[in-house]
Amino acid sequence: MRAVVTRVSSASVTIGGETVGEIQRGYLVLLGVAPEDTEETAGKLADKICNLRIFEDENGKMNLNLEQVGGSLLVVSQFTLLADTSSRRPGFSGAARPEIAVPLYERFMARCRERGFRVEHGQFGAEMQVASVNDGPVTILFDTQA
Repeated sequence: MRAVVTRVSSASVTIGGETVGEIQRGYLVLLGVAPEDTEETAGKLADKICNLRIFEDENGKMNLNLEQVGGSLLVVSQFTLLADTSSRRPGFSGAARPEIAVPLYERFMARCRERGFRVEHGQFGAEMQVASVNDGPVTILFDTQA
């Protein structure tokens, strides 16, 4: 799995002019699933992201996690994170097919909810418009294959 996690003041996802997911302070998570990913991979990545300490404490140090600041997550499926960029036209054979990707995308979000977080999301496979107000900006890349 690959995830791009951005600390945000707010973020939303819109489909066909309708806002389907929206958060205030928290993480915008763009999530890509590879064919070899598993439920275990999804759970471990969710735990890692939920425990990530990238919010500032009273001393201005990135020392607080999502729970400590009362944050939420907006999770958006993003198969293009698995792009093969060895040529000028990206290839996407490295991304999992929907029958594999959708359950793992859902498992990732379920694990975040199990940890007590509010999770908003887009719609897998839909044409989405994602808006965010990046905080910092702070953006962290996760790759479970690296």
